[in-house]
Amino acid sequence: MDGRPRLLDQVRDQIRLKHYSIRTERVYCEWVKRYIRFHKYRHPLEMGAAEVEAFLSDLAVRRDVSASTQNQALAALLFLYKQVLKQELPWLGKVVRAKKPARLPVVLSIDEVQRILSQLDGDVGLIARLLYGGGLRLMEGVRLRVKDVDFSRNEIIIRDGKGQKDRVTVMPASLVLPLKQHITVVRAIHQREVAAGRGDVYLPDALARKYPNVPWEWAWQYVFPAAGLSVDPRSGSVRRHHLDEKRVQRAFKRAVAQSGIAKLATPHTLRHSFATHLLESGQDIRTVQELLGHADVKTTMIYTYVLNRGGLAVLSPLDRL
Repeated sequence: MDGRPRLLDQVRDQIRLKHYSIRTERVYCEWVKRYIRFHKYRHPLEMGAAEVEAFLSDLAVRRDVSASTQNQALAALLFLYKQVLKQELPWLGKVVRAKKPARLPVVLSIDEVQRILSQLDGDVGLIARLLYGGGLRLMEGVRLRVKDVDFSRNEIIIRDGKGQKDRVTVMPASLVLPLKQHITVVRAIHQREVAAGRGDVYLPDALARKYPNVPWEWAWQYVFPAAGLSVDPRSGSVRRHHLDEKRVQRAFKRAVAQSGIAKLATPHTLRHSFATHLLESGQDIRTVQELLGHADVKTTMIYTYVLNRGGLAVLSPLDRL
């Protein structure tokens, strides 16, 4: 299609203008390309609700994608029309969104958490314990910066979490010493890199242009840096990024298998377990909501349905016999 690279460049520019993540940029661009290819390289300005519906229907019927994937594709196309092409979208109300099935989260028992964590060590083990001990999402754990680990207050500050919100969560007392020892090792590596003329780190929101020396400052370094250097896909700079989240995912999958636990558990299951175990111990739901960073307590309420005795603490009549 004539001008197709230019259109994708416009998509990338708008995504970066709004400070969306590199993951969102890649996903949105891929959906835009698939949408245009599906309609034989017609320009999006020549299309509307009917073409969007046809594309989404093909995803659901022929490709059998999940409701969340279908809605992700729709979000990318709405971004294209509203933010890039500046269309008013009078047909937006006609586009049917896929209904996501209501599913209960997978939750591990305290014993199951202990069995899995016992299989994990090193950086991955420390991250897994943070996910469970503080209710962090996986990407919040691997993206953690030194400045956001507050040992004086035993707090971990989550910057730019889901919904671009900051929050404060608890630092487990049992992790204070291991974290301090880990950060001491990371600092020594950083000092060697600075001495070698490297040691800079990616900064969000163009802070590197505003404060040219900040990328080398210790406070901004990742708590869990990658083992080697990599190329920044946006700037082309060669630097040390954070630990690859896939390392944690793969190690966690192995740990679940080695523990003999027949549950479809992932690193995110540790966050679900954190919330459930706090509620089981008597913690009030509003506090759990704040620690998780949920905007609405209704989102947190789902954990009341997976407590050991159910959300209403119902005793089965069989147990009264």
